[in-house]
Amino acid sequence: MAVRAVRGAVQLERDESGHMHDQVSALMTSVLERNGLTADDLISVWFTATPDLHSDFPAAGARKLGIVDVPLICAQELDIAGAMPRVVRVMAHVESDLPKSQINHVYLGAAAELRKDIAQ
Repeated sequence: MAVRAVRGAVQLERDESGHMHDQVSALMTSVLERNGLTADDLISVWFTATPDLHSDFPAAGARKLGIVDVPLICAQELDIAGAMPRVVRVMAHVESDLPKSQINHVYLGAAAELRKDIAQ
């Protein structure tokens, strides 16, 4: 079993706690499903949010999904002029038998524009 990193992102429509929870839950569900993973395969998860998001911690959405015994951390993205607003990004460290080339990185909705090279 190897340790792999899975990336992803989602752009929120608005800065509201419930909306953030829903979108982060959708992102994490997609990350797990598209890579054949379960919450037990998660080692740790790092979330970042753009500076315009203040309503809640993205990790709270993962906790509401049931990811409760995995270390989660949140940080703020750099405030870069022209960057896409209201974006939550994730980097999950997982145990997986998939080779790096078969890891599915998940960029939902408009966030697919961030990484056209790897967005599914």
